Amino acid sequence: MQAFTLPEFYMPYPARLNPNLETTRAHSMAWAKDMGMLDAPKPGGGVVWTEDQLARMDYALMCAYTHPDCDGPTLDLITDWYVWVFFFDDHFLEEFKHSRDRTGAKGYLDHLELFMSDDPPEPTNPAEEGLKDLWARTVPSMSEGWRRRFITSTHNLMVESMWELINIDIGRIANPIEYLQMRRRVGGAPWSANLVEFAAQAEIPDRFADTRPMVVLSDTFSDAVHLRNDLFSYQREVREEGENSNAVLVFEKFFGCETQDAAELVNDLLTSRVQQFENTALTEVPAVLLEHKALPDEQARVGSYVKGLQDWQSGGHEWHARSSRYMNEGVVSGTSDVLGGPSGLGTASLTPGRLGLRTRARSYSHTPFTPVGHLPLPDFYMPYPVHTNPHLAEAREYLIEWARQIGLYDGGHWDEQRLHAADMAHCAAVLYPDVDLEQLKLSSAWLAWGIYADDYYPIVYGKNLATAKLANDRLRLFMPLDLGPTPEPVGPIERGLADLWPRTVSTLTEPAREGFRRTVTDMIDSWLWELGNIAANRIPDPIDYVEMRRKTFGSDLFVGLARLSNWDVVPAEIHHNRVMRELETAAQDYACFTNDVFSYQKEIEFEGEPNNIVLVTEKFLNVDRWQARDIVNDLMAARMRQYEHILANDLQLMFDEFGLDEEARAALTRYATNFQNWMSGALEWHRHSARYTEAELRRNRYPAAAMLPTGLGTSAAWLPAAIGS
Repeated sequence: MQAFTLPEFYMPYPARLNPNLETTRAHSMAWAKDMGMLDAPKPGGGVVWTEDQLARMDYALMCAYTHPDCDGPTLDLITDWYVWVFFFDDHFLEEFKHSRDRTGAKGYLDHLELFMSDDPPEPTNPAEEGLKDLWARTVPSMSEGWRRRFITSTHNLMVESMWELINIDIGRIANPIEYLQMRRRVGGAPWSANLVEFAAQAEIPDRFADTRPMVVLSDTFSDAVHLRNDLFSYQREVREEGENSNAVLVFEKFFGCETQDAAELVNDLLTSRVQQFENTALTEVPAVLLEHKALPDEQARVGSYVKGLQDWQSGGHEWHARSSRYMNEGVVSGTSDVLGGPSGLGTASLTPGRLGLRTRARSYSHTPFTPVGHLPLPDFYMPYPVHTNPHLAEAREYLIEWARQIGLYDGGHWDEQRLHAADMAHCAAVLYPDVDLEQLKLSSAWLAWGIYADDYYPIVYGKNLATAKLANDRLRLFMPLDLGPTPEPVGPIERGLADLWPRTVSTLTEPAREGFRRTVTDMIDSWLWELGNIAANRIPDPIDYVEMRRKTFGSDLFVGLARLSNWDVVPAEIHHNRVMRELETAAQDYACFTNDVFSYQKEIEFEGEPNNIVLVTEKFLNVDRWQARDIVNDLMAARMRQYEHILANDLQLMFDEFGLDEEARAALTRYATNFQNWMSGALEWHRHSARYTEAELRRNRYPAAAMLPTGLGTSAAWLPAAIGS
């Protein structure tokens, strides 16, 4: 009996079948035999796969659906990759997940990684034999940039299996944000996206690979693939194999709901991610190609890549509906949706009409400037005390004068009283209680600069994204890596950055400057994303919101500032490690969501913003704002407990794994524990700042929707006054 009834799936793309299927079926079976995959023994007897089991799982059919247009030899190679990855997953399960042999598992994974090279050792098992063969057949034809991305995604899907194993061993179920982040690393869909580039001859040019649109395409594709897989594989993974890395289980435990309800929530999130993919492909991708003056062949490759990802999603669904590997009872009967869509085997639960319209309408259902009143605060979970920097009084005096010097009071929407109400020196003093006076002054100024700009962009630029983009382009000129000359700054934002940049980076190495500059540019670019949502009156997709909120709030900037002191002590790859990334994002999310709870009335009622986690939760889950607030508070507590878990359990293991010396261990320990001050300090500042009180909001009210001229030809007239005004 199935654990739940499969929900209606939103799938706007038709599944198509590659005509080379039968020859690839024969090839993949022969290849698996040659690699020894059909003779690999289980520790308790028997073999991992039999020939009959491999035939019934039918990975050739999966690849024929997910890559319908490639030629026969390419389909053979792509199918071999998927036979290898599923064998690796099942072999690792039999060898280590059942026995929970973490030491043996790490040795197995470390040795397997050696086969991603031009000079691999002799293989000792079928997984190594297969990877050695595939690497030699695939990698030589691809560019250095693609190889780098493919090595990263292959590394992640192999090595992060340890995260799953550890959670099984200790009986720990991840929180929703942690799960979705880690599922991308361990689930393999980013790896699949790399193979789409290979199969479709659609390699993404290096200069586009790290842009937001291309990253979001890969992330939304990955999340959709993984969430769909979790729905189909729940029965096997959770009920039969005892695994606890499945979105349905994660949602069951976090929301305290029945399995069927959790499955429906997972499917709603899956639909939202597919629609985010569509939105990105149709709006953001053309814009970035235009901005970077993409050549015709580059445009064609990006277009083929997008189409390849679409084919993978529809084909992957069709294969799940047919494969013996998954729970798929009921998914292959019935008729297509009344509003039109694909028909035939595997399409009964695909509804591009009804479900898609319902979910999309939810994203555009908000009425700006809705009177909501004060949102009562929940009982926040905060296990850490507040510490205050002893130089607070001097920093307050300094900040008032610094703001006057750069013209913070001259723009018309800020005055000294508003700075007093915000009290950013107090914010800096509780975030950085141990720094000296000069560092506290610098941190206070960065915070005041950022919060001023946060108010400035929606008030001055509003829906005029083109003008805001030009303003951002100018801001980049005030962050020269060589500390060379800059233009004459105009307005408080430019003057502030012109002052802060050299004071912050003058003693840093060039790689450190590059890293810090990236955090600042990511933040200012994220403000354009917020303006885009305001202009479209679009409530963001939940995952996109969480990930972009870290940038819009400036928490990535905090991380950048915190890293500066140990930049030359700690190896760069450490900060890309799962442990550090999860620790950082857990703390970031706690602070970001703190701000959203306190600023709910300010943003929803007084500013007409759709960018707030309480509102996002309210609309996505179709609950009232008080229920949404409580869910957000539960999520904050879950992220805090994850931070505590990492600090207590994972940090030392990471030190040992990388063989770090005492200086690096001490620097990283300070860095990790400083987040305690950041989280407790953020909560303390919000509790005492007058910035979010209704009296202050009414004093500062601006009708943002009416600030800019509208109509054809008004953008150019507005430009001189807007930039730096």
